[in-house]
Amino acid sequence: SFQQDLKMVDLSGRDMSGLYLRACNLLRANLKGTNLDGANLNGAYLAWAYLGAATLKGADLGDADLAGAGLEGADLSGANLSGTNLTRADLTGVKLEGARYDHRTAWPEGFEPHNGGA
Repeated sequence: SFQQDLKMVDLSGRDMSGLYLRACNLLRANLKGTNLDGANLNGAYLAWAYLGAATLKGADLGDADLAGAGLEGADLSGANLSGTNLTRADLTGVKLEGARYDHRTAWPEGFEPHNGGA
């Protein structure tokens, strides 16, 4: 069960830094250019959400589902990606400096996080 249902919401360009969005349903949400620095998105459902050019520095995306999400040019520096599902996500130009991930993190096919991506 989701804490909040925000599916398909348009929050593009908003300042949502530090917000508590744990286990939110953000299916297909438009988060283009949104500031989510330090936000708690642990366990959030972000499948097919658009996060192009969003900043998620230090955000907690642990166990979040970002399958098919558009993350082109997003800044995930220092983010927690432990157990995060990123299958079929577009990680073109994503910044991952200092991001934490583990054996449960599911990357897009052919993506190698340690060398900056395919």
